[in-house]
Amino acid sequence: MLVAPKLVALVPAHDEEGTVIAAVRSLQRQTVRPDRVVVVADNCNDRTAARAKGAGAEVVRSIRNDRRKAGALNQALQRILPTLDDDDVVLVMDADSALAPRFLEVALRELRDPAVGAIGGNFYGAVNTGWLRRMQCNEYARFARETARKDAKTWVLTGTGTAFRVRVLREVVEARCAGRLPGAGYVYDTTVLTEDNELTLAIKHLGYRCVSPRECVVMTDVMPTWRDLFRQRLRWKRGAMENLLQYGVTRVTLPYIAQHLMMFLALAFFALYAGLCAVTIATFGGISMHWFWCAPALIFSLERAVTVRTNGWRNVLLAAALVPEWTYEIFMQACLLRASGDILRRSARHW
Repeated sequence: MLVAPKLVALVPAHDEEGTVIAAVRSLQRQTVRPDRVVVVADNCNDRTAARAKGAGAEVVRSIRNDRRKAGALNQALQRILPTLDDDDVVLVMDADSALAPRFLEVALRELRDPAVGAIGGNFYGAVNTGWLRRMQCNEYARFARETARKDAKTWVLTGTGTAFRVRVLREVVEARCAGRLPGAGYVYDTTVLTEDNELTLAIKHLGYRCVSPRECVVMTDVMPTWRDLFRQRLRWKRGAMENLLQYGVTRVTLPYIAQHLMMFLALAFFALYAGLCAVTIATFGGISMHWFWCAPALIFSLERAVTVRTNGWRNVLLAAALVPEWTYEIFMQACLLRASGDILRRSARHW
């Protein structure tokens, strides 16, 4: 007789031979260890499967999957969910991530609340060297800080590490089949760019809370080059906006819509400020700064530094300098502008 495990960890992996061992070992070091660790090897052309098996994980391979991570996870969940009880838990984590030792202990504790449908991770950059990587680490640290200040309510159940109640995943599938949620009757919607963000919206529309407790920490890779970062953020921003268009205006999506409107407002103010500066330089030959504006600048610099103090003194100094982070923010606004243009043009998607 098959005994259903209480906790199953799924690790989707596509050519992740360099990181999958660390991901598996982070699960083995949990204070509450999963009953099963299953690496889902998706169209791998390297030694991902062999290394995962050597580290002690089970390995399942996707079958003729052309739907990327979401499709591979759907195949694995179709096999595993029927073996589980409603109150069991499925953890999904990326193969380039590592969980803090108490992640699962805290997640299981929080999931005792029947109003909570899933526990997401607070992700931090695993590599904190170099200007570009430090900027991403600072961004992630502020995101986690913001989540903590909102009583752990999270915007997105990150793919780096999220624990789901099995009952909730089954309700998602049922709602998709009934047409109450978008998608084709699987846990993950394979038609979207950001499947984790879409699943977050799905679970919230079913009436469940999604939270990321402070102790649920995940260390994940950051992008090493501007090109890689641009591709990542273009996918994230376009995917998030398309998810909102997919769901329309609802009680759940209103805060997300307001957040995006604020981002566009900030983009408009920046364009206006840059235009005024250009006109001033062209008219008067330069811009003079009044001492009165030094105080607000110092306060802003202090705020930027304090909010990333957990990342080390080098990151603090980088944040306090302001100019590097302004440059990074301009880059992010460029990604937002490009993503918006791609949606309006209905250009081809790139995962």
